[in-house]
Amino acid sequence: MQNRAIFGGTFNPVHWGHLCVAETARDQFSLEQVIWVPAAYPPHKGLAPVAFEHRLEMVRRAIADHPAFVVSDIDQQQTGKSYAIGTLENLQPLYPQTRWYWILGADALPSLPRWYQVEALARHCTWLIAPRSHQTGNGSLSLPAPLPWHWEKLEMPEIEVSSSLVRDRLRQGRSIRYLVPEAVRLYIEMKELYTK
Repeated sequence: MQNRAIFGGTFNPVHWGHLCVAETARDQFSLEQVIWVPAAYPPHKGLAPVAFEHRLEMVRRAIADHPAFVVSDIDQQQTGKSYAIGTLENLQPLYPQTRWYWILGADALPSLPRWYQVEALARHCTWLIAPRSHQTGNGSLSLPAPLPWHWEKLEMPEIEVSSSLVRDRLRQGRSIRYLVPEAVRLYIEMKELYTK
């Protein structure tokens, strides 16, 4: 059995916080791979993100120098919205003999009970929860019940960089240098993303 984690998200855009979470998970749980899966049609986001191909390319550029990180465009194969259970079911045949983990920010915990077929997803993977200060101020995590949760907390500093912060700064014409990898910053600049 090999240990692999799925890191799903909108990545709108990917930033250094995402990379720190993924590397912490890889190191802490001896993962052979972290599979980054940008959501093609995220079901829980109010506003439509930047086009999928841009978000996919930004992730590809952000992780290009890491041998254990791979990006998958598998969410494009789903019809309709991108549900986590569909992502897992599509990846399983590609990676047999895998012990699955799912990387998740603590800010997503309140929405978990509303995820499509979350009980089935929880039976097949262990959640790796990345702390966020406004959810874990006392150092503890409270997970929704009564779902079959198997989870571990990622031991890492709380990083308050967010995609919404990056987008806000871009709309204001402010610098995002050192908030995102330089390859991502240059791609955003080249494609004039988030400025209109």
